[in-house]
Amino acid sequence: MPLALFALTIAAYAIGTTEFVVVGLLPTVAHDLDVTLPMAGMIVSVYALGVTFGAPVLTALTGNMNRKSLMLGLMALFIVGNLAAALSPTYELLLGARVVSAFAHGVFFSIGSTIAADLVPEDRRASAIAMMFMGLTVAIVTGVPLGTFIGQLFGWRATFWAVSLLGVLAFVAVAALLPSGLRRGEASSLMDQVRVLGSGRLLIVYGMTALGYGGTFVAFTYLSAILQDITGFAESSVSLLLILYGVAIALGNIVGGKFADKNPVRALSILFALQAIVLVLFGFAVVSPVATIIGLAALGFLQFANVPGLQIYVVKLAKIHRPGGIDVASALNIAAFNLGIALGAWVGGHVVSSSLGLAATPMIGAALVVIALALTMVSGALDRQTAPLANPAE
Repeated sequence: MPLALFALTIAAYAIGTTEFVVVGLLPTVAHDLDVTLPMAGMIVSVYALGVTFGAPVLTALTGNMNRKSLMLGLMALFIVGNLAAALSPTYELLLGARVVSAFAHGVFFSIGSTIAADLVPEDRRASAIAMMFMGLTVAIVTGVPLGTFIGQLFGWRATFWAVSLLGVLAFVAVAALLPSGLRRGEASSLMDQVRVLGSGRLLIVYGMTALGYGGTFVAFTYLSAILQDITGFAESSVSLLLILYGVAIALGNIVGGKFADKNPVRALSILFALQAIVLVLFGFAVVSPVATIIGLAALGFLQFANVPGLQIYVVKLAKIHRPGGIDVASALNIAAFNLGIALGAWVGGHVVSSSLGLAATPMIGAALVVIALALTMVSGALDRQTAPLANPAE
């Protein structure tokens, strides 16, 4: 693999760390800024919404830019956003800083996938894209627990200083290793995106993505508070438990991809059913440290196991229903993932602030996943009425 690809992997690592590290620091942020835990949870929602709505617009506006200049600009924006977060004296300014970082996130993964594919021969493109996204996976396994540990020792602002440093390293790597003469991509206009959203079949899949992926975030957003306030783990243990969670996520992503290759609808139906069951069981398990650790491993495994299947399925459907907008359909599914994160964090905040309380977040998350399961079954039935995508021969 060319060295330029490692520059993209480093940048993906930095971006993945800043997206999820807040989850381990929510109680600390809430206490320091004197806001409620649900208000602190909005830091997760606002970031995800920034990716959801900022990525399509900015990708369309920057489609004709030089690719290397664009990537450098995105990393500069990322650094500014995280520095602003580290320096934010108020809750409102922290929210604004997170939106700035989110704008860089969405466009980076949209354009970065294209660049990664262009850096290698055609028969190695999938591997190149996988290597770039490996930075995101490794960030979940190592960056998020390490960032949580730093925040617990030195305060949450220190975590954003550290992430800003990662951004500087990524900027230097991109400047030094990424070729200047990269092919300019074919920009998709906002109207192209609107046309894809006009497909009812694709909208069902986007609903599956937002609810199935986002359902876990009802509880995951407040995982640090659950582990400390309900299960009784010490604050210092949270970062270690997040390592376990991250390893389970990485394994689930790999296994889920292989499981979904031949029959995405069947795979997603099974995964969503298991995810809903595990969330319900986790709601009962949180009173026991041992049961919580087992539940965390199972929940982490299932949280990202559905991601490959959802991406494969939306591409297969786009080839039939929107053959001229396959790339746009795939990009909008990424937006749906982030919409799910925002929805899950928002719903979780309302559950925490209601009479149900923190302990009910896994149960409510399970309800959202059950809706995703129902949509999957509806979509599979519609497939069977036309050209069943579940048939490997097709």
